[in-house]
Amino acid sequence: MARGRINTRAVGLVLIALILVLFLAQPTQRYFAQRAQINALVQQVNASEERVVKAKAELERWNDPAYVKAQARARLHFVMPGETQYIVIDPSSKTQNEIKVSSDVPLDVAWYQRVISSIQLAAWR
Repeated sequence: MARGRINTRAVGLVLIALILVLFLAQPTQRYFAQRAQINALVQQVNASEERVVKAKAELERWNDPAYVKAQARARLHFVMPGETQYIVIDPSSKTQNEIKVSSDVPLDVAWYQRVISSIQLAAWR
């Protein structure tokens, strides 16, 4: 009889362990999922704070008149009064006058069909 009693106890312990695993599996899975979500949000906040710091630094640069002057010269080709600006064009590149206009777009259709044709043509190039 001692042998049957040990088997009953073993089965009982296995059943209790199985029930505990079933009850704890979902909360444990939910806990780890929430931890992963929290970590992702923390990384997102850190990245946003980094972008804010960079934006503030950029704003500080734009508050400097010398930086604004340099940007106007570089981006907009501004010159100071009395200066002469020269723009050198690469002779090997095509100018706008040399660029051929494609004749693949039909001219004998309505204007909206020509627009659609030109968009389709541009998409395939």
